[in-house]
Amino acid sequence: MKDNPFWQVLADKVLAGFSISRSDAFQIVSASDSETLSIVEQAARIREHFWQNRVRLYMLLNAKSGLCPEDCGYCSQSRDSKASISKYPFLPEEIVFKAAEKAEKLQVHTFCLVASGRSPTEKELENVGGIIKEIKSRQRFKVCACLGLLKTGQAEFLKSSGVDTYNHNLNTSRRFYSQICGTHTFEDRIRTVNQVKEAGIGTCSGGIVGMGEDLQDAVDLAYELKDLRVDSIPVNFLHPIEGTPLSKTRELSPLKALRYLSLFRFVHPKADLRIAGGRELHLRSLQPLGLRVANSIFIGDYLTTKGELPEADLQMIQDLGFVIEAAF
Repeated sequence: MKDNPFWQVLADKVLAGFSISRSDAFQIVSASDSETLSIVEQAARIREHFWQNRVRLYMLLNAKSGLCPEDCGYCSQSRDSKASISKYPFLPEEIVFKAAEKAEKLQVHTFCLVASGRSPTEKELENVGGIIKEIKSRQRFKVCACLGLLKTGQAEFLKSSGVDTYNHNLNTSRRFYSQICGTHTFEDRIRTVNQVKEAGIGTCSGGIVGMGEDLQDAVDLAYELKDLRVDSIPVNFLHPIEGTPLSKTRELSPLKALRYLSLFRFVHPKADLRIAGGRELHLRSLQPLGLRVANSIFIGDYLTTKGELPEADLQMIQDLGFVIEAAF
């Protein structure tokens, strides 16, 4: 089938420094399967212009698992989840330091310290601050914290502890948010992202697609993140986990997942765009095409689900002709 020149025109517009319209963005996510590879080709032009052949590796550590009072329907760690997962308070320091050493050996750009829960207590915050200071004295990579909603002054404390980036995903659109969570609001999440920005910490915020939202919700999420001017955008693909309210939700195909990724690249041409949770399940054999659109991936396991073997990801990066970008 002959390529639709519209996608090239759209990419040319982005490369010339202009933003695409919401209607153009909607055309990306609503395109047919037969047009998807053409869209990916143009998204790859944008990625190459801003990121060349570089790939950033991110690694997660679930430092505190389960025991969360929130009711997020997608999450195996929420109060409503009956998923069979490990539940534990903050890991001992030596386990965190060992994970950080592994991350350094894998040439990780950013090490992500994640803790379940609504918000960190002052004791937890002090603990995290001390751990991060020690990690930054030993390893040469960036550190990202993901601790939930922040209270007044907590972002400033994390900044003083050496946190480079703070992750707090918006997850979905403002309209759809109440369908996946009832214990906090979309505005609560916006507030935390703004607190992080005001403290001078890098912002990491993205979403989860495939939760039952419609295509316009995905577009709205992309533009909410654009309004916030976030630095780093992880795109998660819902991994339905047995025992969670969304365990039966399966709406994604590899080509649809690629269209979602392309949407975020067209709307956020310069952003550190990351293929996050669920990529192995939904992109499957098309994962290399995903990395033609995104410039970073999580390596290793996720919070409560297994990821690809690091060796397989490193081989994929090499086969694509890409190189790993160090943090320093």
